[in-house]
Amino acid sequence: MIDKNLTSSVICGHRELATSRGGGALDPRRAAVGSLTFLVRRAWLNMRSAIAGELTAFGLSTSQYATLLMTEAQPGMSASAIAREVASSRQAANEMLVGLEQEGLIERRPNPSDRRSHQIFVTESGRARLTDARKAVDRCEAELEASFTPKQRVAIREWLEGISRTRN
Repeated sequence: MIDKNLTSSVICGHRELATSRGGGALDPRRAAVGSLTFLVRRAWLNMRSAIAGELTAFGLSTSQYATLLMTEAQPGMSASAIAREVASSRQAANEMLVGLEQEGLIERRPNPSDRRSHQIFVTESGRARLTDARKAVDRCEAELEASFTPKQRVAIREWLEGISRTRN
């Protein structure tokens, strides 16, 4: 059954998402269709799709963008730590890192405390690309959050941070 009170909106120029007319919340009966896990996953997939569309202009995937963000904030991360954070296998993370390295966006340096691993660092070129991409992602996220009040935004972020800490 199609809800006549729903409209489609284009988010970040890429993905249509259903919202209620007037920018309010969806009908609770419709939102209750899935479990909490399903709803969070669906929200993430919609956000990821919108952000991925923005990142193509910078030649980055969402995993590559996340890697640049993390390694800028935590210089010297290992490939294993990056793989865990972007939820991929170590092999997939290494392939992604090779691409970033070939583009000159990151560099690997031997880990002084573990000869078997390398530390990952963002290069100046990587920092410049990240700065530009971050502006586009910030605009996109602002569009995604536009229908929420500042109080709701704070509550959503606090909830997401709390859920993220629960299993770590």
